[in-house]
Amino acid sequence: MVESPLKSIEFERPDAAGGACVAHAWARVPETLTPDRRAALKARVKQLLAERNAVLVAHYYVDADLQDLAEETGGCVADSLEMARFGRDHPAHTLVVAGVRFMGETAKILSPEKRILMPDLDATCSLDLGCPADQFAAFCDAHPDRTVVVYANTSAAVKARADWMVTSSIGLDIVAHLHAQGKKILWAPDRHLGRYVQEKTGADMLLWQGACLVHDEFKGVELELLRREHPRAKILVHPESPASVVAQADVVGSTSQLIDAVRTLPATEFIVATDNGILHKMRAVASGKRLIEAPTAGNSATCKSCAHCPWMAMNGLENLIHVLETGDNEIQVDPRIGEQAYICIDRMLTFAAERKKTVRASGDLARDTALFSGVGPA
Repeated sequence: MVESPLKSIEFERPDAAGGACVAHAWARVPETLTPDRRAALKARVKQLLAERNAVLVAHYYVDADLQDLAEETGGCVADSLEMARFGRDHPAHTLVVAGVRFMGETAKILSPEKRILMPDLDATCSLDLGCPADQFAAFCDAHPDRTVVVYANTSAAVKARADWMVTSSIGLDIVAHLHAQGKKILWAPDRHLGRYVQEKTGADMLLWQGACLVHDEFKGVELELLRREHPRAKILVHPESPASVVAQADVVGSTSQLIDAVRTLPATEFIVATDNGILHKMRAVASGKRLIEAPTAGNSATCKSCAHCPWMAMNGLENLIHVLETGDNEIQVDPRIGEQAYICIDRMLTFAAERKKTVRASGDLARDTALFSGVGPA
């Protein structure tokens, strides 16, 4: 497999003292394929998935070809937790996760007996990179009176240090529940989502100062100008976006909630403030509606992400074939860390089950099924 060129990426790395610095990472730049080459590679992927008794699960933000392949071969396209739930419940022994590394880790935590492969193990996330486990542990140790709540977009080691894990759609309910019990919260890693939850619940929250590379670039002033050009458009915003963007939203929600809004709302135009990989699924469920990307800071060479995660873009047909042919890029999670990380996930699932009257996890990793029934996505 030919090595792709690398792109340098700047992101904010907070520290336990509340400061931050500019850090540097990299991502592989995907190759542009001809239509004939794409068709041949997709056919090969389908063949290999069948031969290897493997199932493909893809996030809404990855390449459209991978999303289509997942659905065409009996896999799924979803948020990170639904991907893990689907993989756990599916009988296939091998689960191929097209997304970023924390998604593969979550899948392994919930399916420790399965082989979890990823097209590129270096596909990461600025929220994950910006919350190193050792610094986060020091932050927690400095505030022992606080209940630790972490977002799904974190490493297994960070989850292992947490009391609760949340997703963007259930985070409000869990924090409100803890606030009603008089608990003070230590929240990580996304400051924008944390601020949104804090404003809605009134909870005492100490925020880790991380941010998503993609959502942090959406700008309120530019969005206001775009709204004037499209006065009938509904504004759909992921809560990882800055406050000036969230304040203009008609719908604030997780990936699945935004897709559902496009499908169900009577409007014919939507301005979408999240990763533009989601537009493929939105067009599939609402083909007659116009979707407009929300503006980011800069464009082309002057923006960091241009509304598409550079690490999600590292998932491609060629490296997908490579892992299916070779078995390379298997996700490994230290069993002790995995067992500890499972606790905060199970706690969220139990809460969701009791609130929505759905089946809750028993705590038995070998027997639990339908773990995420009724649980909102990240």
